[in-house]
Amino acid sequence: MTTPALLPLSGRRIPTLPPGASSFPHHRATLRLSEKFILLLILSAFITLCFGAFFFLPDNSKHKRFDLGLEDVLIPHIDPPKEGKHASGQVVIHGQGAHDEHRHREEEESLRDKIRADHERALQEAKEKLRKSREELQAEIQTEKNKVMEDLKKKDAGPKPLPPVPMPKVVGINDGEPVEPGVKEKRDKIREMMKHAWDSYRQYGWGHNELKPLAKKGHSTNIFGNSQLGATIVDALDTLYIMGLHDEFKDGQDWIEQNLDWNVNAEVSVFEVNIRFIGGLLAAYYLSGQEMFKLKAVQLAEKLLPAFNTPTGIPWAMVNLKSGVGRNWGWASAGSSILAEFGTLHMEFVHLTYLTGNPAYYQKVMHIRKLLAKMDRPNGLYPNYLNPRTGRWGQHHTSVGGLGDSFYEYLLKAWLMSDRTDIEARKTYDDAIEAIERHLIRKSNGGLTFIGEWKNGHLERKMGHLACFAGGMFALGADGSPDDKAGHYLQLGAEIAHTCHESYDRTVVKLGPEAFKFDSGLEAVAVRQNEKYYILRPEVIETYWYMWRFTHDPKYRQWGWEAAQAIDKYCRVSGGFSGVKDVYSSNPTYDDVQQSFFLAETLKYLYLLFSSDDLMPFESWVFNTEAHPLPVLHLGNITLPGSEPAQR
Repeated sequence: MTTPALLPLSGRRIPTLPPGASSFPHHRATLRLSEKFILLLILSAFITLCFGAFFFLPDNSKHKRFDLGLEDVLIPHIDPPKEGKHASGQVVIHGQGAHDEHRHREEEESLRDKIRADHERALQEAKEKLRKSREELQAEIQTEKNKVMEDLKKKDAGPKPLPPVPMPKVVGINDGEPVEPGVKEKRDKIREMMKHAWDSYRQYGWGHNELKPLAKKGHSTNIFGNSQLGATIVDALDTLYIMGLHDEFKDGQDWIEQNLDWNVNAEVSVFEVNIRFIGGLLAAYYLSGQEMFKLKAVQLAEKLLPAFNTPTGIPWAMVNLKSGVGRNWGWASAGSSILAEFGTLHMEFVHLTYLTGNPAYYQKVMHIRKLLAKMDRPNGLYPNYLNPRTGRWGQHHTSVGGLGDSFYEYLLKAWLMSDRTDIEARKTYDDAIEAIERHLIRKSNGGLTFIGEWKNGHLERKMGHLACFAGGMFALGADGSPDDKAGHYLQLGAEIAHTCHESYDRTVVKLGPEAFKFDSGLEAVAVRQNEKYYILRPEVIETYWYMWRFTHDPKYRQWGWEAAQAIDKYCRVSGGFSGVKDVYSSNPTYDDVQQSFFLAETLKYLYLLFSSDDLMPFESWVFNTEAHPLPVLHLGNITLPGSEPAQR
């Protein structure tokens, strides 16, 4: 209940006097409004102090408790317990008998004396204020005004500039034009597809998170909360830059600078806004050198930090950008956090610490790594669910597809991004992949290598489209593998790429389903209707690109071109590109969503597939799980704030 104001001036005005009349005939003119205000302020403070002193005086008869389940507070007057024990039979902590009672009486008197002294001091200060002349009061008022103005100026000045840090060497961000005319023609086609997707969004969904290309209007999902944050703009920026679409890049930059505001009452996915927004903004900063992108990324990162305020330090899945309140998805194994979400923060957070000098980001993700290292893992596998309150695994479900995928990807990429100095990350990756090979990877009767899912001690012979990224991951991690197994992992990557191509080739539209089985005579084919859709996903094309870079086998460009043609034929509409609901139908219906990751990942990987290797070289760049390139940090003897010196 709200306490009524002590002096409700707005409702009790002094009656207006007739002209020429004086309310105080024996004194000088009535005080000005500002002087009345300060006198009333002093009087209010005095009354509040007196009221507070009266309220907090101790009760001499019983313990004084607040009804909050707390222990005795303020002046806990204690009746002497019988035989030195409480009624419950427990020994009194602070002593026994008369000695304890005497000590508490002394504490009561001491507190009473302090209250009296504070009371006298407040009275004296009030008297001194009332003795001051009008000029002195005016001077004090002006001083207070000046202080308020200075505070407002500081607030309006915006965030403090970030400390200067050495810009990582940025190479290979332009051109990449292939020598072969046929390949150049394919690359130009991919660029045209990007232009169509962007221009459609620009016309029909500008500022919205995504686009409904058939309805020709904006679209959003619950991962972005209820706010329009321009997810497609941020996600597409680096693709536009790499493709040389600089006018479109400038349009996106201007929108972000003028409209992107994180001070919104929106509950967002920590994982999604990290990989799409922070990753996208950091990539745009490194590519263009525009400080604004870095500042926007840091401002958002600060809004995500409250998500880590859990008993274990494992972050909530969602956080409200305004209030900082976090929670987990209701469907996630009794309120658990998800491995692929809390395990996919490392790359971006390391760069945040590097750019800001704030160790909090690095320490948050390293705490997660250390906590996981201490935990028992069934069969060496990481379950997909971890309870952030108890620090215990949830349901024993392990997947290299959805819910688990990018956790393993970021272990490898943390090592690569550290210029191969993060040995701990590499060792953790190698151990995890060894367990995955032993328990999840199998060959079908038809000779297709697939990655199944482990559920409560049983292997489900089903592979998701999301798991197809692993072919590229195995190839990327081949160099540096233990026991001279580089060739083995490059071959494993090739086998996964082949399996995922088969999942595309065995459909009518030549685009792969969301999930496909290897059971009961079925191989690389979706069975359930709700697994037959294609939503413009990039993972298969991502693996084609990595395999092309490491082998230069022309079949990967051929497979990529097949996918590009299928997307252009079956997913392109006048208002952009849409996913399809059934890849086994010759006339599939549309889902009417142009996903932001289509511009961030699918089209970028296709463009790079038909570019020369000197565009975004692996020696200098590591791509986050949303295909946003972040530079390798060649730190040398520099140590990140909050970290231990790197050991090679």
